[in-house]
Amino acid sequence: MGPGLVRTLVRLTLGNRMSVAYLALVAFVIAKAVADPVATGDPASAWLWPPLVTFPAFPLVGALGRTAWDPAEMPDWFFVAMVVLSALLQALALGALHRAVRTRHQRMTGSC
Repeated sequence: MGPGLVRTLVRLTLGNRMSVAYLALVAFVIAKAVADPVATGDPASAWLWPPLVTFPAFPLVGALGRTAWDPAEMPDWFFVAMVVLSALLQALALGALHRAVRTRHQRMTGSC
């Protein structure tokens, strides 16, 4: 992987408003999941939302975790890492979608 490819991937993941807004939403949900068990004492329902917010990518990344650990024995840090990785993959997909729509829009308006 060359430096140009890495730069492009980082730019697609973090270089547009859609991806940054999505990552901010995921960060807020994770922060709320960390704070809720302290306030309510119920950690089970608090950690339901981060996988739901990262849903389309989370089952795929979660399959990797299930090959390494039994879900009951999976460490908490690995679960959070799967949520973060899923969020980054979806931010990359949003960035690629944003670029494709913007490029197509520029082509359509440029041909008029």
